[in-house]
Amino acid sequence: MIRTSDLLTLTPAGLYCPPGDFHIDAMRGVPRNLVTHAHSDHARAGHDTVSATAETLDIMELRLGAGFCRQREVMAYGQSRQIGDVRVAFHPAGHILGSAQIAIEKDGFRVVVSGDFKRGADPTCRPFEVVPCDAYVTEATFGLPVFAFPDPEVELAKLLGSRGMFPERTHAVGAYALGKAQRLMRMLAVAGYDRPVWYHPAVAPLAEYYRQRGIDLGDIRPVDDVAPASLAGEIVICTPGSLKNGWAERFPDPLIATASGWMQVRARARQINVQLPLVISDHADWPSLCATARDVEAGELWVTHGETEALVHWATLQGIDARPLDLIGYGDEDAEPAVGQAA
Repeated sequence: MIRTSDLLTLTPAGLYCPPGDFHIDAMRGVPRNLVTHAHSDHARAGHDTVSATAETLDIMELRLGAGFCRQREVMAYGQSRQIGDVRVAFHPAGHILGSAQIAIEKDGFRVVVSGDFKRGADPTCRPFEVVPCDAYVTEATFGLPVFAFPDPEVELAKLLGSRGMFPERTHAVGAYALGKAQRLMRMLAVAGYDRPVWYHPAVAPLAEYYRQRGIDLGDIRPVDDVAPASLAGEIVICTPGSLKNGWAERFPDPLIATASGWMQVRARARQINVQLPLVISDHADWPSLCATARDVEAGELWVTHGETEALVHWATLQGIDARPLDLIGYGDEDAEPAVGQAA
């Protein structure tokens, strides 16, 4: 009888599949690495072979340079491939463009590694797919009951409402350069926002790539093309790091906003001087984490990172055999590399 530990184990480099002889989201260079998505805490350079979706491989090249690995293998959603003694398939995770859950199967026993995921609608990526399995490996970034996220469109309306109330102020919105920035651009376009959306230089190559993949981001423009004083009343999407270093102070009376699940904790928003917290996350909240654990019908739950204890406790009460992995190195999407630089 196959057990989860037969298909997946922990090594110093991270999760490893012995019968397939590959790692998943390895934290250091390995011979073969399967990557769930292109955020820098999951996608690192230095591997011999990297298997991922076409979008993830493209974005890794944009961010890490063409030499991030020796060989690339494109995995299409739903495609099943034999790797060693296991069958592997990639399924949409709903996190960002190209993000995937990785299913590993041997003799009818299936383990699914989710990477990071969300269940809510996102017009810039494929929606999350429930993949029934025997064991599920999940994140728990927002694994506490306090994190029950509101409708993202309601949060976006707060931004538009603030702009209407303070038409003389530049609204500088902090958002991760990969995923969140493009999602906000698309949401504003869908909402009928009829002004240009301006963006920080770090967002430029990723926004262009999303456009190349057929995602309409609306009228977006780089701030470098105009004088900062001319952006009074405009929306500028910038990186969280640029807000920390005072980059937004160049604009007229800037109003600082941040789009993140962490903005549900008002004390955290005040601590980093955010005047307009927008609770818009690319991760699953507590209700979604619990619903997913039920929906996949797994008898075993491994929790990689985040608030692992609370989710493990809840799962145990549901009769699910759960354990924390406490993987160090995941969950720091704020530490994004510059384009062309290794993480």
